[in-house]
Amino acid sequence: MTPMQRSFGHLSRRSFLRYSALTGAVLGGAGALAACGSDSSDSSGGSTPDGSRYGRVAVQLSWLKNIEFAGEYFADSKGYFKEAGFGSVDLVAGGAASTSVEAGLDTGKVWLGLSAPQTTAPAVLEGLPAKIVGTTYQKNPFAIVSSAAKPIRTPEDMKGRKIGVQDTNQLIFNALLTANGLKPSDVTIVPAQFDPTPLASGEVDGWVSYVTNEPITLAAKGFLNTHFLFADFDLPLVAETLTVKQSTIDKERDKLKAFLVAEIKGWKDAVAAPAEAARLAVEVYGKDQKLDLDEQTKEAAAQNELVASPDTAANGLLTMTDTLIEQNIAALRAAKIDIKAEQLFDLSVLREVYAENPDLK
Repeated sequence: MTPMQRSFGHLSRRSFLRYSALTGAVLGGAGALAACGSDSSDSSGGSTPDGSRYGRVAVQLSWLKNIEFAGEYFADSKGYFKEAGFGSVDLVAGGAASTSVEAGLDTGKVWLGLSAPQTTAPAVLEGLPAKIVGTTYQKNPFAIVSSAAKPIRTPEDMKGRKIGVQDTNQLIFNALLTANGLKPSDVTIVPAQFDPTPLASGEVDGWVSYVTNEPITLAAKGFLNTHFLFADFDLPLVAETLTVKQSTIDKERDKLKAFLVAEIKGWKDAVAAPAEAARLAVEVYGKDQKLDLDEQTKEAAAQNELVASPDTAANGLLTMTDTLIEQNIAALRAAKIDIKAEQLFDLSVLREVYAENPDLK
């Protein structure tokens, strides 16, 4: 399996709670949202059983513990979470058997999760009181990878070509076509799994992939390739979004701000030191995954291009401009997910963090 298995998938509004974000499978129809998650008040005024200001929290990652969560690894290993007042931050790995971040938030099993707008938006529309408060990736990693000998550099170049598309990525691929004035009939869509061997063997001309994964693994096997990002062609969705329940924003604002400070410090370190980020992923946090250090280092470098941008240089990591938010709303609409910006995003907490800590930029 690859990170591609965390893709859009088709999220019906009655099945998102049982949606597996990693397999893209809808396991069954979910009923109305459960109200079993408990709201806790801001604990800034007292101490917790472990003696820390904010105690222990669970943070659900969107995937297995690989390089994608380098900022969280730094924040944990360098003590930024503890400095912020947390007794511990439990980084809960995603995986084939895990539930979605949104389900974890709804049941109260996690306090914060890393997700994506296309996953959170249907949950909110179903009734989950949650908001995106920041984003790690300024650009979604979705890409079309192709052979360097027969490159596909733009959506227009896909016309008349065979494109390998996984079932769970049909929605995002169709959104790319729509955003660029193309129809499904303009390309030959070849049903695919997640192993990109059909691209390397010439069975297809292009492949829906993650820019931080398949292009690197294919190149390591001697298959020279090129790619274009969906985000660069009118589908500018962000990714690895920090998502919390509305009650956290309302009742635990100081606690959330403290967490965001630690996150920003961690991601600043990760962007500055991709080699060390890869080491932490391979030797410490993702040790049981038997990751390849060279591959993870290259993925760290590729990831940094998604995390850091001119906007983050001006406004700080994890931020989103109003323009980027509106672009995401438009991209979701192209994917047939109609939601308003104020229903999905609340960047006010992060803006307060930077206003109170300008040295974090």
